[in-house]
Amino acid sequence: MAERKPLVAVVLSGCGVFDGAEIHEAVLSLLALDRRGAAYRCYAPDIDQAQVVDHRTGQPETGKRNVLAESARIARGDIKPLSDLDPGKVDALLFPGGFGVAKNLCGLAFDGAGCEVDPEVVRVVRGAVTAGKPIAALCIAPALMARVLEGAEVTIGHDAATAEAIVAMGGRHKIAGHGEVVVDRRLKLVTTPCYMLDSTIGQIADGADNAVRALLELV
Repeated sequence: MAERKPLVAVVLSGCGVFDGAEIHEAVLSLLALDRRGAAYRCYAPDIDQAQVVDHRTGQPETGKRNVLAESARIARGDIKPLSDLDPGKVDALLFPGGFGVAKNLCGLAFDGAGCEVDPEVVRVVRGAVTAGKPIAALCIAPALMARVLEGAEVTIGHDAATAEAIVAMGGRHKIAGHGEVVVDRRLKLVTTPCYMLDSTIGQIADGADNAVRALLELV
């Protein structure tokens, strides 16, 4: 009988770095999970994006887009609403970065350290910790973890302003470089900077793979 693959819930926040999930981080994380022998299932909140951005110009646009519908682009349509995710029934969670984390999953991009977090995100993150399930967070997503999990030790690289926000939210920040991971063993939380640093796509692949390796070691 074949051994069951670990199942990782990947939480997306849209599609595109400026208003959704960072596509390179998301896809390279899925690739790393597959190559390291894990199965994955994608989820996203069924809410409107906080902002729609023209990725060619970087400027906000009028109109609305749905986070779940946009995330389905990355998941090739195989995605479920975050409200369906029971963290007790998966082996781990993974959050790619992108401004969607700081605009859609929480309000960090607009409100700083005092931001609110989407209630479904709070539910699945705290539920995973309560159930002893590990979590990986890439890029800006570690700051979200610091907001939800008091005392979390995370890295976003070495950006001073974001590190200060993490401390203001009750977290602890550790400086890290390309491809490096920080593991908070108390919370089973793995973080890596990715595009919070000036990175090549190869360095993003290294960071995603190292984070996935550390995540699966905690399963």
